[in-house]
Amino acid sequence: MKKERKSNILIVDDEEQIRRLLREALEEAGFTVREAESGRIALGEIALQSPDLIILDLGLPDAHGTEVLRALRPICAAPVLILSVAGNEKGKIEALDAGADDYLTKPFSGGELLARLRALLRRIQPASPPGTNFYFGSIQVDFDQRRVFRNGQPVKLTLLEFKVLRMFVMNRDKLLTHQHILAEVWGPNARDHTNYLRYYMMQLRKKLGEDADAAGGHFQTEAGVGYRFVSKPDPAG
Repeated sequence: MKKERKSNILIVDDEEQIRRLLREALEEAGFTVREAESGRIALGEIALQSPDLIILDLGLPDAHGTEVLRALRPICAAPVLILSVAGNEKGKIEALDAGADDYLTKPFSGGELLARLRALLRRIQPASPPGTNFYFGSIQVDFDQRRVFRNGQPVKLTLLEFKVLRMFVMNRDKLLTHQHILAEVWGPNARDHTNYLRYYMMQLRKKLGEDADAAGGHFQTEAGVGYRFVSKPDPAG
């Protein structure tokens, strides 16, 4: 039997104790781990061997984490999970818009860290392309025909509602900021019109029912930052 390949994770943090704790937890969970204590070393490691996922601290000694993000994106498409003691909305939005895929504030639990890593690694698998069907809960999305069904019955979505739904499905398990969604769906001039997005999210949740509900459903709200489509929502809510 062919042995399954372990996912390769790069930890970028200047605190040796944090790197050691992360390494122990990740290796115990079956990951292969590499380390870097600065942005310069991290970029060298990425160029040498592109990791499957990057855990990046924002407070590095030689560069801010967002600068490292912008530098690595042209050479590496791996998901990036930000670790930071700063939990303010502005910092989260800045990091996500710079190219991060998720954000975890210190201190954090090992269980939450591993759950977020698994969700990000699922995104490495090819997403459902247009022309195929995608299912979640009682919902079927037919990308080819631009149709949606709930329990086998058609759900009438507007063109913009379908565009929002499609964007979430194609970026499942990724935290999308309000600004990013608005720019992609409505255009760059709509980045500040969060009222548009709130309205369409309310309509989607209403039309798709419990499968899109904010409490434990697939569409989850990250207060003040954006939304996340969770492919396997927490049954506990």
